[in-house]
Amino acid sequence: MVVDVLCARLASGVYPQGSRLPSERQLAASMQVARNTLREALDILEQKGLILRRAGAGSFVVDPDRSDNALPVVASSGPLHLHVMRGILEPEIARLAILNMSLARIEALTRITEDLGRTTDPAQFARLEEDFQQKLAEGTGNPLLVACYDLVLKARRQRHRSAMLRRLLTPDRMDELRRIHVDLLGALASGDIAAATDLVQQMLIDEQRLLMQEG
Repeated sequence: MVVDVLCARLASGVYPQGSRLPSERQLAASMQVARNTLREALDILEQKGLILRRAGAGSFVVDPDRSDNALPVVASSGPLHLHVMRGILEPEIARLAILNMSLARIEALTRITEDLGRTTDPAQFARLEEDFQQKLAEGTGNPLLVACYDLVLKARRQRHRSAMLRRLLTPDRMDELRRIHVDLLGALASGDIAAATDLVQQMLIDEQRLLMQEG
């Protein structure tokens, strides 16, 4: 099983704490498995708190002995809990980010938006979306808000939820989200709080509708 092999490599120090794992393509080739199979295994490792994955940067090994008190909360949260929290946090994150975000943060969001425009892979697209939202949260300058939103991202990365979100990312849906992110980036850069919060709420409403259809 791919997960068992990766866990054994982590435990034996083949991939030391703090190191970056080989790319998905390299890992899949070395283990002779499909990349989708490998991604599912990496999802499980991330849920176990063994690795940290960042879009555009790769997967990094964390301390397997560290405790994560958030895991029980994440595991017990249902889809409605997740959507309610996103509805509370994400519009406010957009508002505060406009008030506090540096030019460097805007440039980082621009690079992520450009990557969203290039990728056609649903899993990579989902990771880039998460990275965009995480960078936006960091742009608020509020560490408590960042910590709260980190819980939301952990809940969103639960295996069954991340798989469902990837299924919803059809080519048409990705095109729509690309347009929204471009508009959102423009609103953030110009300081248009009303437009930014409206776009965030639009994404949430659209996702809720798609999830209800999926269910």
